[in-house]
Amino acid sequence: MDKLVIEGGKPLSGTIRIHGAKNAALPIMAASLLADGTVRLRNVPRLLDIEVMLGILTRLGCEVVRNGDEVTIDSSKADSSHVPEDLMKLMRSSIFLMGPLLARFGEVFIYQPGGCAIGERKIDMHLSGLEALGAVIEESGGQIRCAAAKLKGTDIHLDFPSVGATENIMMAAVLAEGRTTLTNAAREPEIQDLQNFLNTMGASISGAGTDTITIQGVKKLVPCEYEIIPDRIVAGTALIAAAATRGSITLRNSNPSHLVSLLHVLRRAGIQIRAYDDIISVNGLTRPKAVDRIVTSPYPAFPTDLQSQIMVLLSLADATSIIKETVFEGRFKHVGELVRMGADITVDLHSAIIRGVPRLYGATVEATDLRAGAALVIAGLAAQGKTTVEQIHHIDRGYERIEEMFQSLGAVVYRETPLLKQLDPA
Repeated sequence: MDKLVIEGGKPLSGTIRIHGAKNAALPIMAASLLADGTVRLRNVPRLLDIEVMLGILTRLGCEVVRNGDEVTIDSSKADSSHVPEDLMKLMRSSIFLMGPLLARFGEVFIYQPGGCAIGERKIDMHLSGLEALGAVIEESGGQIRCAAAKLKGTDIHLDFPSVGATENIMMAAVLAEGRTTLTNAAREPEIQDLQNFLNTMGASISGAGTDTITIQGVKKLVPCEYEIIPDRIVAGTALIAAAATRGSITLRNSNPSHLVSLLHVLRRAGIQIRAYDDIISVNGLTRPKAVDRIVTSPYPAFPTDLQSQIMVLLSLADATSIIKETVFEGRFKHVGELVRMGADITVDLHSAIIRGVPRLYGATVEATDLRAGAALVIAGLAAQGKTTVEQIHHIDRGYERIEEMFQSLGAVVYRETPLLKQLDPA
């Protein structure tokens, strides 16, 4: 496995462009199956999860071409509704294919999806939502079959504002007969992006960004060109890294309105922020202040996907901070690794008590999941000495060559590839 080696203690400085949002691109790529023809997507990041999704679409019969950050997907020859088990186990987001395949072929075969081990993430709401639209669900030997001769619009209420369930129901309902009203829907910007993409193809959807989404079924969607929104989590990671290293950076191709909760926390920590149009600048030249309490919760509250990164910043603050995690119960696995670097953090059930220390120290640590890995990279950038981050394939699922992003900001960080892998990449 590749490793990242970081020589820390150098403030970040410079300007970078934020790549497209993984969590917007994945459902939009899946939704391309709903239009018979060629969809052209721009600002698509080069990430492990993206490549897995493109591999699945190819196995389903689509013709896929990538040129830089542009991807074209021709689904006119798609001839399978059976999502391959080997690829589905690599990525949880493959679950997004349920709605589009059911709407297009009248049935879909899937397996329990894989992904990061950050806690229990059931797909019950996905299945119950599709069932409400008229699908019959059969489970056998780890395989799930959903079938429906005709999908019909209905009223659906989610017990929890699940992003994935919201998007799957939207994609299935868009070609259903009649109107679907989805209440307690997730409100994330990525859902708004999916709505905009589907409407560009001829759908009739309104309400994304609120807790009630209305989908008026249409008979047909047509291919289109579309540009993916910037990745707010990558942007947030870069901002926190600058603050943790007491640096000063500027982000371009970012959306400040998607990061209101993070920018609020950074300002509470004494970090200077300027945001306008698609630009965010951060100046963290002084030691951060403690933030008494942060609670993760669905958008627009503080995102669980930035919890581990902000914990690194608060571990360097001038007093005690508390973070309560309410979304995923397994999202404190990075704490032990930060403690090895000198952080003073105690976990009590779903809360982490962070007592700020003057500095962190380099160590060999392991990325246990995508966002924990990003947090450890930030810790390495801020720490004194050398840090080695192992198991970085997790990081590659959501960050496009994270070492190159930080290198462009003056960091001393490089990827170390095992000799055997260099000799035989296969």
